[in-house]
Parts: sequence; structure tokens; C-alpha cells
Amino acid sequence: MADAHEGGCVCGAVRYRVRGDPVVAMACHCRFCQQRLGSAFALAAYFDEKAIEFTQGELTQYEHRSDESGRWLRMGFCPRCGTTLTHTAEVRPGMRSIALGTFDDPDWIKIERHIWARSKRPWVSIPSDVAVFPQGSAGAAPKPT
Repeated sequence: MADAHEGGCVCGAVRYRVRGDPVVAMACHCRFCQQRLGSAFALAAYFDEKAIEFTQGELTQYEHRSDESGRWLRMGFCPRCGTTLTHTAEVRPGMRSIALGTFDDPDWIKIERHIWARSKRPWVSIPSDVAVFPQGSAGAAPKPT
């Protein structure tokens, strides 16, 4: 099954399988992603929800409402080890993101855009062959490079 890719949380309690290619793969530099991950940015690939199957375990959810856009973001994480595996966003109905680092082989996905680049850490370099958006990218034009 070449078009299927699997992954899961750190402790192995939650496992998933995705079929096909992502609709979009991105790095998010927003302050919320920086804080929730304790990192410089989040890496996520969005798929049609029907392309994702959870094969083991169940997720616990946390909903965050953006103080800037007012839209919600629901994180799905392992209740045992706390690994965030997925999120859904109000701005992308019918889609679900998978955190790239949770794939068994994360190298099959290419990041094609960086969003919320206006809050990017100054020491992070963005490759010249990807689209850059000062804020979110849903319906927005990329910033000229």
C-alpha cells in the first residue's frame, strides 16, 4: 500500500494511517504554536478527514480560540504521553492536520509554505523555494521574496 503512511504518539498508545498526499504541508510560526510545542514552529500536513484512520487508541482534545482571528483550533493528543498528533482548524473545514514529526517516516512530505512568518524567530531561515505568508495562508497571497 504505497499511498498509505502510518505514525503515532511517543508511547505508542495512539496510531494512525493516512492515505494519499496532503492537501497542503506547512510550517506555522505563530506564537500559539511556539508556546504549545515549546519550539520555534509547528510542522503540519493537512489531509481530507476521510483520508485519516485512527488504528489504535483515542485522542483527547483541547480547543484554543485565537486572540487575533477569533477562530478555533482543536488539538488532538495522546492522553497517556501528551504527544499532539493532529489538529483541526475552523478555517479549514473537512480537513485535519497531522503533525509531521509523528509519522513513522516524516521525510515523505515536503513543506511548501511557512505561515505566520511575522512572528518567526529571527534565527530561523526559510528556504527560498517555499511560499511565505506574514499571517495565515487560507485564501491569502504569499509575501513576495
